[in-house]
Amino acid sequence: MNLELRNASRVFSRPGRIVEAIAGIDMSIRRGEFVCLVGPSGCGKTTILHLLAGLDRPTSGEVLADGRPITRPDPGRVLIFQDAALFPWLSVRANVEFGLRMLDMPKRERDSRVDDLLEMVHLSRFSHSWVHELSGGMKQRVALARALAVDPAVLLLDEPFGALDAITRDRLHQELQELWMRSTKTVLFVTHNVREAAVLADRIVVMSRSPGRIVSEHRVEIPRPRQMEDPGIMPLARLVMQDLEEDRDD
Repeated sequence: MNLELRNASRVFSRPGRIVEAIAGIDMSIRRGEFVCLVGPSGCGKTTILHLLAGLDRPTSGEVLADGRPITRPDPGRVLIFQDAALFPWLSVRANVEFGLRMLDMPKRERDSRVDDLLEMVHLSRFSHSWVHELSGGMKQRVALARALAVDPAVLLLDEPFGALDAITRDRLHQELQELWMRSTKTVLFVTHNVREAAVLADRIVVMSRSPGRIVSEHRVEIPRPRQMEDPGIMPLARLVMQDLEEDRDD
């Protein structure tokens, strides 16, 4: 699925003031592309995700999926938050199959799909565990499996690894790259970590401080799969940081 924002702005009204979250955003994401969006806190990154997920509408401009205006949520575009947002009263398996139940998928097909997904995210032996028994990284794997269960064309990820320790985050970087390379879904991944962006992205889009505007883009040519220690990661991360610092100094 191709995604596009055309001169998109979003203004929020607050008591006694107006907050302009993003201003005149022009951005295209091609079908099957993995794009990372980086920028300072409060620059409108999450606002863009909400617009693309259909959870919000632009104040002006257009937000499109395959050339059609996005006006509401759709199972073809799934948003994953930093907090895994799992159902604590359901087991790991029940969380993953929740969307499939909503789609009335037959039980045999549903069971087979959940088995495949749990194996894919290395959680088969935790199938009947409860959410409170899982580590942070395991919860994010469940959230990813639940999102993939409905086979969306687009994954929108809002700093899903931000609260994890470095070892767990690096492991999930590898797993997410492998999942994406097998599925070639369209991905927009929001992060504050410029090295994380360099590891994951085909293209890094850099946003300014509020109101958020696009200040630069960097295509990532480093061969996949990538790791934080790869030789090209730090030079690219420095370029992105330089763009962020120049915006801060303006």
